[in-house]
Amino acid sequence: MMKAKKVEVEIVEGEGLVALLGKRVLLMCANYFYEGILEGVNGECVALGDPGIVYETGPWSSDKWRDRQALGISTHYIMKNAIESFGAFEKSPKGQS
Repeated sequence: MMKAKKVEVEIVEGEGLVALLGKRVLLMCANYFYEGILEGVNGECVALGDPGIVYETGPWSSDKWRDRQALGISTHYIMKNAIESFGAFEKSPKGQS
């Protein structure tokens, strides 16, 4: 029988997704990569402005995504429990490399 291990996680006010509000972010989710401007964060979802799905990143060193397709709406909501990782990105959302 395995013994459970207690792990403590420190919650720091203003860190994580909240620290990225207003920045262009990439949300790596279970099925898709979403990219846009992080406009809102609450307990269950995040709001992305100028949202798009990155179907193919291309080289990470490139200044543009190889295949990013705009969703054609001003705001798109993503459930936080689907996000596997996230970060600010400075790639151009328009065009392809």
